[in-house]
Amino acid sequence: MREAFPDHFSQQASDYARYRPLYLMALYEYLASLTPAHDRAWDVGTGNGQAAIGLARHFQSIIATDPSAQQIELAVPHERVTYRVTTAERTGLDDRSIDLITVAQAVHWFDLDRFYAEARRVLKPHGVLAVWCYNLTEIIPEVDRVMESYYHAVLGEFWPPQIRWVDQHYRTLPFPFEEVAAPQFTVEAVWSLNDLFGYLNSWSAAQKYKEAHGVDPLDTKQAEFETAWGTWFNRTVRCPLYLRVGKSVTS
Repeated sequence: MREAFPDHFSQQASDYARYRPLYLMALYEYLASLTPAHDRAWDVGTGNGQAAIGLARHFQSIIATDPSAQQIELAVPHERVTYRVTTAERTGLDDRSIDLITVAQAVHWFDLDRFYAEARRVLKPHGVLAVWCYNLTEIIPEVDRVMESYYHAVLGEFWPPQIRWVDQHYRTLPFPFEEVAAPQFTVEAVWSLNDLFGYLNSWSAAQKYKEAHGVDPLDTKQAEFETAWGTWFNRTVRCPLYLRVGKSVTS
């Protein structure tokens, strides 16, 4: 029987696949530069496979796992990527078989002690674990203020406790690996207001609000977002990434 998991994204899997920020090729190049070998990478909590596809340019094979079958169904096929529905904490991967482990916007949902034990087990000596998150996007001050209010005042009670690590940019996240100082990466995109609404709808707390109240939480802020956005059809969106990188010291 497959292990149970806290499911935050299956219900809005299509919005997640369509509206989440796209990571930079420079990020994957940097991570690949840290590993002695490039045989196999494991992308954990892969979602729609975005990071797995990016890694495929640098590694011979990628194992991409997610506990949500709905997410895996929407994942982008690639000849070097093998998708599996499984939890992060128990994978069945071979000991010392992985050069790089990546976790994009997901490690805060894991049972950290069990996941880190699994990571240490499957990493090769001097293998690398990289985890990153992003918090609120940066657009223009007027829109950013409405988003802050929506995030905290409207959805605040519907965020699970683990979201504090994202709010703190992973600075306080337990990370028991030999840490490597990582550079700053910032994703930029051009969004319409509808793109922003799609992104906000992909938040797990928005789905919890709908379940509790039977209405879309955006209804409480849509007019404010429209006023703040102004007459511009598209706007540039910045999304700083907060990255922690560590090496396996197992000899």
